[in-house]
Amino acid sequence: MAVLVGIDAGTTGVRSVLIDEDGRMLASAYREFPQYFPRPGWVEHDAREIWSATLETLASVSQHIVEPVAGIGITNQRETIVVWDSETGSPLAPAIVWQDRRTSQICVELRQAGLLDTIRTKTGLVLDPYFSATKLQWLLRDDQIRSNRNLRVGTIDSWLIFCLTAGKTHVTDVTNASRTMLFNLDSLAWDDELLELFEVPSETLAKIVANNERVGVTANTTALGAGVPISGIAGDQQAALFGQACFYPGLTKNTYGTGSFVLMNVGEKRPVPAEGLLTTVAWSLLQSEGRITTSYALEGSIFATGAAVQWLRDGLEIIDSAEELESLALKCEHTHGVVLVPAFAGLGSPWWDPDARGALFGLTRGTSKAQLARATIESMVFQTRDVVDAMTLATGMPIHELRVDGGASVMNTLIQMQADQLRVSVTRATHTETTVRGAVFLAGLAEGVWDSLAQLSALAENDFTALPVQSQASANAAHQIWLDALRRVRTTPQPTTPPQ
Repeated sequence: MAVLVGIDAGTTGVRSVLIDEDGRMLASAYREFPQYFPRPGWVEHDAREIWSATLETLASVSQHIVEPVAGIGITNQRETIVVWDSETGSPLAPAIVWQDRRTSQICVELRQAGLLDTIRTKTGLVLDPYFSATKLQWLLRDDQIRSNRNLRVGTIDSWLIFCLTAGKTHVTDVTNASRTMLFNLDSLAWDDELLELFEVPSETLAKIVANNERVGVTANTTALGAGVPISGIAGDQQAALFGQACFYPGLTKNTYGTGSFVLMNVGEKRPVPAEGLLTTVAWSLLQSEGRITTSYALEGSIFATGAAVQWLRDGLEIIDSAEELESLALKCEHTHGVVLVPAFAGLGSPWWDPDARGALFGLTRGTSKAQLARATIESMVFQTRDVVDAMTLATGMPIHELRVDGGASVMNTLIQMQADQLRVSVTRATHTETTVRGAVFLAGLAEGVWDSLAQLSALAENDFTALPVQSQASANAAHQIWLDALRRVRTTPQPTTPPQ
């Protein structure tokens, strides 16, 4: 029986898994790595620590391998940018994480220069520090980095593949490329005008490949040994969309991770830009006859959901672990007006306000830890509703089901609240780590372990579904309190009115 390895290099840790051709997870290993906050609004990683965590998890899962590995699938936190020396293999600076806001002023200047429409038209993105281009521009203003003859730049997928192949391969896939703000959604290639605008030398960039394409084989740098094909790559949210078997237009998923990311498959025709949402590549699939088919997605990017839980744990220290959140929240039936707006790094979709900051409202002397916990869960739910409402407005396609995954989706309370707010069924996958499964599915398609999307759909299993039970009037009233709080943290002049 064929087995495949998946690597999921997320924002706070790396997970490696071993999955067989029936979709069963045979082994899993996870290692956290540090995040660094050298200044307010700055978020960095040491790319070497990400590689070390990858090595540790691969060593762990390799102990369970009893037959040759058919392929490796890689998925990763998107937008985070790394610069390194291709000869020494060493990073030239800390990796700038997708959450980092240091380039806010660059975005303001580009907007004032009238470049928003150009960037929106070419890339489907908005002018925000979230994306890679301004981070890379900031790094390349360092003369020592820019003058390095062996300079390579890339997102985390490129860095890991460089390390896995001992420097022989410098590639990225179409989904990660589409998040850099350097990629043209129509030509599906690096855009020369944008490279000039952001001062990025084209020779430093990775070759763009399809999501299910063999790009190289491992060197003898990990416990997997040499010669294992690297055959599937996708940014984490597109990988989760694929892992949730959202293969057809209208199918929608939300991953509750450090942030939350709602993606709707909108088919093979690129949609027009939608207010408050991003247009991105869902995937490009290499077909058996050699042609490539590309599907697009609308995305709503929410910056802080699991990050809010980490704040309760590490900042306020009112819980010892994320697993305690739901049980604590269930100690009260209502927040009694307590609202958390977790705009720790600004607001993402559909508001796009990088200068907004988080706040707690409605505190009284009687406010309890349980109410803070419940308000944290509600903040995840309300932010997701705002995005789904915007998608429904943009596409004219109301969703009939939301498929969910990610760490916070283990909370039945969260899923029930989400169903009440959206007025549709919300379904959790049996395997909540659908992100890494999506990467494995792509590798398996490339290596012939599976030969169709129908086969992959048959592997999808669900373990919990919630239907709306709260009245629509009550749900809307709770949402309105959230919107009132949201209005008070925003710095942009638009009214806080949700799309309907």
